[in-house]
Amino acid sequence: MSNISRRSFLQRGAAAAAAFSIVPGSILGKSHGYVAPSDKLNIAAVGIGGMGNANLKNMETTENIVALCDVDWKYAKPVFDRHPQAKKYWDFRKMYDEMGKSIDAVLVATADHTHAIISADAMTLGKHVYCQKPLTHSVYESRLLTKLADKYQVATQMGNQGCSDEGENLVCEWIWNGEIGEVTKVECATDRPIWPQGLNVPDKADKIPSTLNWDLFTGPAEMRPFNHIYHPWNWRGWWAYGTGALGDMACHIMSAPFKALKLGYPTKAQGSSTLLLTDCAPQAQHVKLTFPARDNMPKVALPEVEIHWYDGGMMPDRPVGFPQGKELMGYGGGLCIFHGTKDTLICGCYGQNPWLLSGRVPNVAKTERRVANATSGGHEQDWIRACKESAGNRVKAKSDFSLAGPFNEMVVMGVLAVRLQGLNKELHWDGNNMQFTNISPDETIKTVIKDGFTIKDGHPSFNKKWTDPVNAQQFAAELIKHNYRDGWKLPDMPR
Repeated sequence: MSNISRRSFLQRGAAAAAAFSIVPGSILGKSHGYVAPSDKLNIAAVGIGGMGNANLKNMETTENIVALCDVDWKYAKPVFDRHPQAKKYWDFRKMYDEMGKSIDAVLVATADHTHAIISADAMTLGKHVYCQKPLTHSVYESRLLTKLADKYQVATQMGNQGCSDEGENLVCEWIWNGEIGEVTKVECATDRPIWPQGLNVPDKADKIPSTLNWDLFTGPAEMRPFNHIYHPWNWRGWWAYGTGALGDMACHIMSAPFKALKLGYPTKAQGSSTLLLTDCAPQAQHVKLTFPARDNMPKVALPEVEIHWYDGGMMPDRPVGFPQGKELMGYGGGLCIFHGTKDTLICGCYGQNPWLLSGRVPNVAKTERRVANATSGGHEQDWIRACKESAGNRVKAKSDFSLAGPFNEMVVMGVLAVRLQGLNKELHWDGNNMQFTNISPDETIKTVIKDGFTIKDGHPSFNKKWTDPVNAQQFAAELIKHNYRDGWKLPDMPR
């Protein structure tokens, strides 16, 4: 099924709207794009079995949930049962086609590889979008959503709720006030993955459950036989659908460094990991991204900085002076260490519980806008507030795509660094043009398809099965901008 056209939307949407007594909030407002705070948004949700369920609980207390879409109706059943008045769908494209005129906003909480297409189509219809993290599966998709949000002037939010939290506010304010001096290195870590990674592709297919539409789950990715190892939830560890521990947790943990240090596109990237497989993310990874100097702030300079990422049990060294006996991993299974020229700032996941290694407690002015109950519903409600404001007067949500899009490019750049580690070099990145500048036309790369490690009579055998060498430029280009399966197409990139 191809993407809906605007003509098709207009023809079928009018007929469908007549069947419902749902009036979109934008019609009730005083001007185009404005909804009075007392009016309720009509929200449609795509992907409701996991985090989508949690997000909906933080939205349904104040807004109307009018349509629900999921490819697995067994997984989605508790939410369907909780909202019997909402129309149910398998395919988001049919939902947009039938109810496009009846909805104001869309929640997207599917597997990573379908975030971009569902969000992009919603924005081209003028709908506000809340999309779970990571925002997209690729660099190109992140750039596209950033530009579409700007073109259509809709309210947007990525589901990294820590971006709204007090901890991240304090990290930014302390650094901008010069409390730790110039930052030249940041080390981030997570205790994830908590799902299986480093796995071989299963040898056999499983029977597709009657409650699952595997074709729609696959969406724009290459079709492969269904196996319970992929769904539900464990898709995060498979490159076709997820982005591994980095994509899952870096959006929570690296958000504070990205915002506080006013980062943009990295210029250099390199990655390493445990055994890298063609289809499944490795068990543990280390990534280093280098960012160029940025314009100085009034109270602190922003020199070139290295951002390091560790997962799967890998950790940075304990900073000199770190309290003996104190666990290095921070709150929520996350860690950030900002190495400054004056002091060292340490915080956990979401930037929470920040503290200085010197023991000082900064007392600086609050310059960042606060969001109440950020990690327990405030992040979603901040987006809802933005949806109800006119584009010209809107205060952007804390993780609006203007911030989340470039930030997500940083996150998936880490995935690129890991997947291209077989080139055995530091990669040079041209962010404006979304391409590597030091991969030559004749370079090739190969990856392990299957780990054939065995032990016989006490002797190990390392019988790895490799892909044939492929052109490295072409391989990298496909990782940067995916080739979608027939029948699936993104909107064009706005100029």
